[in-house]
Amino acid sequence: MTRSIIRLAVLAVIAFGLSAAPCFAQASGTVQVKFVKASLVVGGGGGLGVLSYRGKSYKFVISGLSLGVAAGASVSRLRGQVSGLREIGDFAGTYAAVGGGGALVGGVGGVMLRNEKGVVLTLQGPKAGLEFAANLSKIDISLR
Repeated sequence: MTRSIIRLAVLAVIAFGLSAAPCFAQASGTVQVKFVKASLVVGGGGGLGVLSYRGKSYKFVISGLSLGVAAGASVSRLRGQVSGLREIGDFAGTYAAVGGGGALVGGVGGVMLRNEKGVVLTLQGPKAGLEFAANLSKIDISLR
């Protein structure tokens, strides 16, 4: 009886350890981005950012196109979280987003982006300029 309890406890510890392993494989990070955008139905923009991940900083370039109800120009300084990273190479790629925001001299923007590798960026922050946008966006990120 005692051996059965010990075996059951050992199996429970092993099962817990195996189920926890995937959680440790994916680490989250933080992102800071400066993005300049101009649009009139179709928009374009670009900027620079820094990913902080597992104690290191990685610079990246971001560029994108948008299509939808959009007009104006703005500068955004966004901050947010990155999740779903298994390795740094997963961060680079093409992201799709549905987001919105507005600015009349100053405002707030926010967006959630997801790439083909399952990495998710959740960004928000202040905007400066004159813009209204509710659109579908495609964003490309490349590490420098």
